[in-house]
Amino acid sequence: MDDMLTLVEPLIPTLRRYARGLLGDADAADDTVQDCLEKVVANWHRRRNENPRTWVFSILHNLAVNRIRQKARRGYPTPIEGMSEESHSIAASQDETVYGGQVMQAIERLPPDYRSVILLVSVEDLSYADAAKVLGIPIGTVMSRLSRGREQLRALLEPQPVSTGTERPHLRSVK
Repeated sequence: MDDMLTLVEPLIPTLRRYARGLLGDADAADDTVQDCLEKVVANWHRRRNENPRTWVFSILHNLAVNRIRQKARRGYPTPIEGMSEESHSIAASQDETVYGGQVMQAIERLPPDYRSVILLVSVEDLSYADAAKVLGIPIGTVMSRLSRGREQLRALLEPQPVSTGTERPHLRSVK
């Protein structure tokens, strides 16, 4: 039991961060991490190696995906009653805060397969091999999803050119 505590307890902040990145909801993320830790305790004897990091992340990932699927089936409730006017928006204190919010919004708009790879590799600093173990996919798929996800993220974050309407299309004459 002490062995489990010393190995799993330091992972809790990174598990919470990963769950929040995947789910986009702090309460749901905390519930998912709690469920994950319960499964870790109940199935500790089933782990396959000394470092349980990838095993724990796999459990969390599977629980989060199940929660996302469940939420998609049930819809996204938005309780309007009782919301104050201030809760509709948050004043930005710095440009970095605004940009950080834009990055998180762009990450939330990515498909779940790309989002999970980007969060595991770029935020949680897992190796490609560890991310592949967590997700249960080949390393090549991790690299492909990471590349495509980063490209989509870049496209979402780049400012779109504004058309002034004065540009004329270039037409070729056909002979």
